[in-house]
Amino acid sequence: MAKHKSTKGEKSKQKAEGGKRLKKGEMLQAILSVFQAAPKEPFNYKQISKLIGASNEVQKLQVVDMLYDLAAEDIISEVDRGRYRFNNLGTIAVGIFSRRSNGKNSFTPEDGGSPIFIAERNSGHAMDGDKVKVQLFAKRRGAEPEGEVVEIIESKERQFVGKLQVMKGFAFLVTENKTLANDIFIPKDKLKGGKDGDKAIVRIVEWPKEAKNPMGEVIDILGTAGQNNAEMHAILAEFGLPYKYPQAVERAAEKISDQIAEEEIAKREDFRGVTTFTIDPKDAKDFDDAVCIEKEETGYVLYVSIADVSNYVKENSELDKEALRRGTSIYYPGKVIPMLPEILSNDLCSLREGVDRYTLSVEMHIGYDGEISEYDLCESVICSKHRMTYDDVNRILEHDEYLLDKYSDIKQMIFDGYNLSRVIDKKRKQSGGINFESNEAVIVLNKDKVVDIKPRIQSKSEQMIEDFMIEANRVVAGHMFYLDLPMIYRNHDYPKADRIADFVKTVEDMDYHFRGNIYELESYVLNNCLKSFEGSVEYPLVSSLLLRCMAKAVYETGCTGHYGLGLKEYCHFTSPIRRYPDLIVHRMLRKYVFNVNSDYDKDNKKNVVIARDCNKAERVAVSIERAIDDIYKCIYMEDKISQRFEGVISYIGAHGFFVKLGNTVEGFVGYEEAENDFRIGQKVKVIVSSVDKLRGNIDFVLYHKNRYERETEKRYF
Repeated sequence: MAKHKSTKGEKSKQKAEGGKRLKKGEMLQAILSVFQAAPKEPFNYKQISKLIGASNEVQKLQVVDMLYDLAAEDIISEVDRGRYRFNNLGTIAVGIFSRRSNGKNSFTPEDGGSPIFIAERNSGHAMDGDKVKVQLFAKRRGAEPEGEVVEIIESKERQFVGKLQVMKGFAFLVTENKTLANDIFIPKDKLKGGKDGDKAIVRIVEWPKEAKNPMGEVIDILGTAGQNNAEMHAILAEFGLPYKYPQAVERAAEKISDQIAEEEIAKREDFRGVTTFTIDPKDAKDFDDAVCIEKEETGYVLYVSIADVSNYVKENSELDKEALRRGTSIYYPGKVIPMLPEILSNDLCSLREGVDRYTLSVEMHIGYDGEISEYDLCESVICSKHRMTYDDVNRILEHDEYLLDKYSDIKQMIFDGYNLSRVIDKKRKQSGGINFESNEAVIVLNKDKVVDIKPRIQSKSEQMIEDFMIEANRVVAGHMFYLDLPMIYRNHDYPKADRIADFVKTVEDMDYHFRGNIYELESYVLNNCLKSFEGSVEYPLVSSLLLRCMAKAVYETGCTGHYGLGLKEYCHFTSPIRRYPDLIVHRMLRKYVFNVNSDYDKDNKKNVVIARDCNKAERVAVSIERAIDDIYKCIYMEDKISQRFEGVISYIGAHGFFVKLGNTVEGFVGYEEAENDFRIGQKVKVIVSSVDKLRGNIDFVLYHKNRYERETEKRYF
């Protein structure tokens, strides 16, 4: 059917007849409603006009034009001369809108269908995560369906972080958040004292249909853009982290009694007479684990006692809901955003020196071969005898006379504990555990100024505590697994084949060769590879590359084992102050081991949802911590522009490669700087060329002595 075009005479006739055009959007919805009401019936333009109330010639011509357009877009088809039938592409669906920075927005139907492309022009002010009603259509024959947002059903409260641009009478929040296409307009009376250049959090309160920009109000001023604290707080806010506790949660925490009840002690194992102590960093504020080591004829007895957070944080309470919402504590240089209010994390649930505290304990009898001959799980009460630091324990292990005398009551226990940790470590490696070196950075601050950055090196005392915690986690996981009780495990899958292949190729370029099928490598084989590089300059890189090719450890209700640790059963039990899954493990122990409950199905179903939410919270926490570390690294390097450093190539991409310095700082080198081919692990010399603190990016240029000896060294040195 040819598209009808009005002639000049027809338009004059329409004007004379007083014809009034209908709004295109309203007419489109009306026509689609007719077809959707009877999707198998054919209609001509006269029938459609009558059904939608198009009474004059102008409106009827609109109907003709719109039918032509709908047919061109495959929403309707002409089944007979002038008669059209619905193609089922104009269906209205409900689901979740997702905004992407590249404009390729999408819509996921709530019935579980495949995502559908939504062009920016058809997004209708919808924002990431909104529940929307979408009309589906196809732009051309044979194309995948597209959609247009026709209604926002439910829009979550939206907060954005950015920089204020204050003008006379109004302001804008300029944000780099890619899920918002436009800056936010802010009336002057909604600025809350914000000034030009301030970093602020703004809530969108309205987005008028015809307006280009949403309207918002300032809810918090973070400080001047570019200042360190303001930028750190901005990162937290961008990830939606609730950095303040709701008043109801604070009040609930304040009401908890700090008294240890005698009737409660009577129900528990009283370990207050056992010499227990904590070992933590010197700046730690929460102490959730204490240990005791006793040597016996056949081996050792290891007590690991963990703060009984579940005694205070009851299921479905305000405290519990807030802890689940956060999922984990977040740590960054000099500060922590705790999962629980400080009255709990730093006091009531913290195993402070000389204070009675409720705990859950694991008592393990471990032979000299690393085998556990027997164990016991119990509710307990302890009184930590000493608050030890990693540094002090290391000095005792190095026979510091002053500290040996000061801690004479536990000095032998510390030596026995370290020997036991080596037994545990050896046993785990025999089972396939991989001895990764941490790729974390230690960022040293002095009044918010970064004075040093260095790689984290695990000390003997840290190794000892880690071995003890892993052993306790393993025992608890195995106990719950073999009794088939409701549980959340910490699983770590076999690495993906393509990543292992890349790793093998890289280390073979470093003259290490594998035997057998590289796609079926046992974890002990990878550990042997890593061990062969110990003491070499390539060791940190090889460890980092191996860690990078590992699967992501996740929380799940089924137990599939932990590949990296070489364990068949594993969970997180030892940090309920700072990890919600650990709190759930404690809760399951209390309900099904220390008490008798029968809510198996209910808890199994609930734990599936909790595990999923905790995985998401962990990913957010890791992203925040990395983003903040990147900014601190930029702060440290911004006064080192033009300086020369030596590093190794750590990653090769499509447009360039990254070079990692000895202090863990990484910078990008574009291929325009490269005169030859490069490989991962290759040593190179670079010059710091630029630092972008706001984005956390550092750029290097390669140092070529012949090329830079005259021009560059004059400029850089």
